[in-house]
Amino acid sequence: MKKIYFIRHAKASERTEILEDFLRPLNSRGKNDVSFMAKRLKHFHVMPDIIYSSPAKRALKTSKEIALELGCPKKTIVLCDELYESSYAYYLELIHSTDDTHESVFIVAHNPTLTEVAEHLSGAILSNIPTCAIVCISFDVKSFKEIHEESGHILFFDYPKKHFKN
Repeated sequence: MKKIYFIRHAKASERTEILEDFLRPLNSRGKNDVSFMAKRLKHFHVMPDIIYSSPAKRALKTSKEIALELGCPKKTIVLCDELYESSYAYYLELIHSTDDTHESVFIVAHNPTLTEVAEHLSGAILSNIPTCAIVCISFDVKSFKEIHEESGHILFFDYPKKHFKN
């Protein structure tokens, strides 16, 4: 069994004329949310074998904070430039190229593609993966190459606003 955790980056500062999208840092809510969600993963003993991360500042910070809380070695995080502005085809290529010695994979990236990929692979209608949300999909396969559209089953869909009403 393989598991992929699709994680949207935590809430970032708004884009401005001065601050380009790629460089947007986490805002205070984003920092709190990523800490909270990382603690939830730790509580449930979730440990990734590898973390594929977009190199955008907000996604990489989300990846690093989660890895730190879980006690993952720094080499667990692999930057994938294509996750910044990506496509369903790229995600499949990345998933299919994952070493089969791994069982648990985190992909930390951006909408709308993150939601699209999770929907295609699970067959579920998610509509929108909110910031700092985690969608865990399990696949009853031995190889990542066997993963295809609607071959997965959602184990959980968790996000900060389920727990905090502002």
